[in-house]
Amino acid sequence: LKGRVLAEDISDPDSGDVIAKRDVELTAKLANQIAAVESLKEVRVRPFVGGDVIYLNADTEERSPIAQASTPLDKAGHFLNRRPSVRQAEEFRFEEPQRIEYMDVSPKQVVGVSAALIPFLEHDDTNRALMGSNMQRQAVPLVQPDAPIVGTGMEWQAAVDSGQVVVARKAGEAIRVVNTEIVIQEEDGSQHTYPLRKYNRSNQSTCIDQRPTIQKGDLVDVGTVLADSSSTQNGELALGQNVLVAYMSWEGGNYEDAILVSERLVENDKYTSVHIEKHEIEARETKLGPEEITRDIPNVGEDALRHLDEDGIIRIGAEVAAGDILVGKITPKGETELTPEEKLLRAIFGEKAREVKDSSLRLPHGERGKVVDIKVFTREDHQDMPAGVEMMVRVSIAQRRRLTEGDKMAGRHGNKGVISRVVPVEDMPFLEDGTPIDIILNPLGVPGRMNIGQVLETHLGWAADRLGFMAETPVFDGAKEDEIESELARAWLIDLAWQDVTQQAWASVREQEVDSDALMDDNDARRLYLLEWLEPRGYDPEMLFFDDKYARSAALAEWLKDRGYEAELVVPETRSDASDQYARYVSVREWMLYHGCEEDGTTLSEVADDPILAHLEAGEQLDASLLERFEAAAQEYSNENGWPLPTTGKQKLFDGKTGEPYDAHVTVGIAQMLKLHHLVEDKVHARSTGPYSLVTQQPLGGKAQFGGQRFGEMEVWALEAYGAAYTLQEMLTIKSDDTTGRVKTYEAIVKGDEIQSPGVPESFRVLVKELQSLALSIEVINEKNEVIQLDKDEVEDRLPHLGFSLNVPSPMSRSSE
Repeated sequence: LKGRVLAEDISDPDSGDVIAKRDVELTAKLANQIAAVESLKEVRVRPFVGGDVIYLNADTEERSPIAQASTPLDKAGHFLNRRPSVRQAEEFRFEEPQRIEYMDVSPKQVVGVSAALIPFLEHDDTNRALMGSNMQRQAVPLVQPDAPIVGTGMEWQAAVDSGQVVVARKAGEAIRVVNTEIVIQEEDGSQHTYPLRKYNRSNQSTCIDQRPTIQKGDLVDVGTVLADSSSTQNGELALGQNVLVAYMSWEGGNYEDAILVSERLVENDKYTSVHIEKHEIEARETKLGPEEITRDIPNVGEDALRHLDEDGIIRIGAEVAAGDILVGKITPKGETELTPEEKLLRAIFGEKAREVKDSSLRLPHGERGKVVDIKVFTREDHQDMPAGVEMMVRVSIAQRRRLTEGDKMAGRHGNKGVISRVVPVEDMPFLEDGTPIDIILNPLGVPGRMNIGQVLETHLGWAADRLGFMAETPVFDGAKEDEIESELARAWLIDLAWQDVTQQAWASVREQEVDSDALMDDNDARRLYLLEWLEPRGYDPEMLFFDDKYARSAALAEWLKDRGYEAELVVPETRSDASDQYARYVSVREWMLYHGCEEDGTTLSEVADDPILAHLEAGEQLDASLLERFEAAAQEYSNENGWPLPTTGKQKLFDGKTGEPYDAHVTVGIAQMLKLHHLVEDKVHARSTGPYSLVTQQPLGGKAQFGGQRFGEMEVWALEAYGAAYTLQEMLTIKSDDTTGRVKTYEAIVKGDEIQSPGVPESFRVLVKELQSLALSIEVINEKNEVIQLDKDEVEDRLPHLGFSLNVPSPMSRSSE
């Protein structure tokens, strides 16, 4: 009974005296007194949440009122709200505590794995959360994985359960750690080898590459992550990169959700990925004889064979482009009528000419890369090969793809867009300290889509980056707006302290007449000063020299003390409401002083400066109205002077081209952005001439067929509406299925002659023939009442002889013959 609150008065049945009154929390003494009354069989207490975990099936769950996991409770497990929110079947309502049967264990249990990876999911519209969940699956593994600085705590679990990372099955010591394997000496003396996958191709043509996370001599426990995969960092899911983003319009470059990226991201290979494509060719047994994989290919010059070995297979390491031969193959073809020249050659040399055609595997149009692997399968070694296949060669080609215009990017909140421009780093907007922005997003993409989570992630990401921690904000139970404001305040303070330290460092260099040429940059000067300033105060000199995070935290703590503040309250080991309020107060006060507000001026004295300090030094809960008044006065000062308050998360940005500050303050922070598997290199396509459909004689469609762009019925209407008669005629004839006209036009262009008038499109001939097949006598008559013949033989006679065919097969179709 200890700690429970009574739901009714408890009386002694013998004497009638009241032992304990209702709504009283029972102490150990009162609990013992009640327990001593033997006639009391049961005591009614206020409902509380017990520690038992019970698993319910769907039917039982529907019948029971269940409270939300985030319902506030006191220390004893009683509900703080008089009518907590509950769900039952499909109904959501408020219910009295005594009618509630169960409570959810965790707020995360109501969403799936991918949704649980979205920070601030509760601030996103449902449709955008769905897009965010789906687009995480489309993220391309990058060369340099970067775990999100703002996560939800599910990243490690998702990565380990995916099977992509290598996990220790037993405790032991790492006795061998190399690129291809890890050997662990287990506690029972046995050794276990964990092989690592290197540059394997995934089904999405991305690269799977495992890298060790431990070193030789490290001790590991059961479940320790031994090796990362392509999309993990230190065992945590790392699908994108943490980049500096700004929400602003920039020269129209982010119109319609387009994204502007800095050239720095491209140069530093931040979003570079490796893609591996496989190409296969089979040598089959045909009716005319077996196909042969060989280097001896008819009508192919020596230059095209330069990368092939003696067997006709390309060598590993060769750089290849579209149309290059990967595997040489010849296919026998039937006996044909010999030309007089061939008859003469055969009569002279007395040998039968080889009747074979070139059916080599060529790299398809639009592809490039380096050959990284070759596998040869023969029937002797692989009995399960398909019938008729004697030999198969598989060539793997890898390519590094950098971020480029047209690639699709997205955040975790459904905020997707296409890169419109890669901007030179010197043209990007920059912060007050000169740091250029990495990515510019359109602010108009936020209010209409109602995915505010991206803005909160940006703010918390900035604070986490400046303070040097990784933020964990679980779904429905994450950081609140006030907490983010407090972290932003601390982030501004640590930057101010660091800036002050830098100035003091250079002053110290000048004072001590140290040779400044021997110092590389600010970091060298700061290190010397920090050692001189902080080592006597008990800080570790080695950590101060090598660990930036440690040095910044130490500098902030001592800087606050030197200015008369309670450093332990500003940056406490465990946060509290009082410490958050104090951090905001100190930040705003220092901000006002930094921007020229005098300490004895009216603005600071009017807002009860001293009472705030007195309240917080005593560790009491601050009266919120005091801080509100202080922040309101600071906001007024901000509006007058044009400098953004630290707690707003906005910053003054400067134009990279002119150096002038922008009129409005801009939201700037760190957010995780993903590169999605919709790359422009896979989609871009252009055709000059290519294959045509046999029936309609119109160009084929689609990139795989090396096809043309469809000019459909509605596009015809558009040209008709504009009255563009000649353009329309050209589209429907010589650019499509006027078989005579297109060849003559090609000839005229090559020779520089005038292009002749178009002829009759093939589709019209097909229509006439179809109508004739329905027993309709259809004839085409010209203006002279002459019947126009639509037979194909006539067309062939009228065609000029160019020496080659315009019906060029694509590399893909040639390899599949």
